[in-house]
Formats: sequence, C-alpha cells, structure tokens
Amino acid sequence: MPNKNNIASVEKITEELKAANAMWVVDYRGLTVKEAEVLRRAVREAGGHMNVHKNTLVKLALKGLDQPTLDDILAGPSAFIFADGDPVAAAKVVKEYAKDNEKLVIKGGVMEGSALTADDVEAIASLPSREQLYGQIAGAISGMARGLAVALSGLPRGLAVATAAVAEQKDAA
Repeated sequence: MPNKNNIASVEKITEELKAANAMWVVDYRGLTVKEAEVLRRAVREAGGHMNVHKNTLVKLALKGLDQPTLDDILAGPSAFIFADGDPVAAAKVVKEYAKDNEKLVIKGGVMEGSALTADDVEAIASLPSREQLYGQIAGAISGMARGLAVALSGLPRGLAVATAAVAEQKDAA
C-alpha cells in the first residue's frame, strides 16, 4: 500500500510538471549547500524553480501525465529544474552553471512531451531567449516596413521629377 507522504509528493510533482514548460534533470552530487543555493537563486531569477525529489516518484508523476518516464536518466541523485517561464532561460542558467562548476552534470529533461538528452538541453540553451527573438522579429518587421515606405515614396518623387523634366524641355523649345 502506498505511503500517504509519497502520494502527496507525486501529486505535488504532477502539479509542478503541469505548470512547467519544461523540466531539466541534473546530477548535483558534490555541490555544497552554498553552491546549490546559488544555482537555485539563478534558476529562480530565470523564471523557474529547482527541487530534489525521489526518482521513482518523478517517474510515477511522468507516467500519470503520459510523459516519457526518463528511465535511463533517472538514476542516482537528481535535482529537477522546472522552467515555469521561458525554458530557454532556465536551460541557459543550467548550462552556464555546469560550465563554471564541473560537479553539476546535465542529464536531460522533458519538454513538450518529448524526452531530451543532455546534448538537447545544451542545444536549447544556445537558442536566443524569448525576448531576443521578439526583438529580432520586431527588427525584421520594422526593416520591411521601412523598405516599403521608401519604395512607395519613391514613386511620386520619380513622377514629380519626370514631370519637371518634361516641363523644362517644353519651356526650352
């Protein structure tokens, strides 16, 4: 018979998974409490949160949501980073922290119902953030609008120049 605490934990993990856009799994072995707190703070600033859960409970929660159970990833000590906001921002934080501290190892994750490897998480981390993408799209739209305005203003200007040239030729003749 399942333990009441475990049932409550699975329900909590299920809610965290439902609310998150992605979940990254990391091996935090060897991190001091202070280093883990620095990582937690950085993840929080990126719009996510980090928790440590039992792997079997996370597997049960994933199975209950018809998500990949990550059997190959969920072995050994695991910390779970839930990207509540922009998944790219949370992935960037994890990647940067792992680059600075070799004790943190990215194992993989889940995003949009797909299991991801550590390489996939690092590839996502190298994408531009949502704000950067919005800026790039706005710049592209602005550039196209500016080009259209210049092209359209050139038509009347060209007609005025041609009319003035014809008038000068008639005056000269």
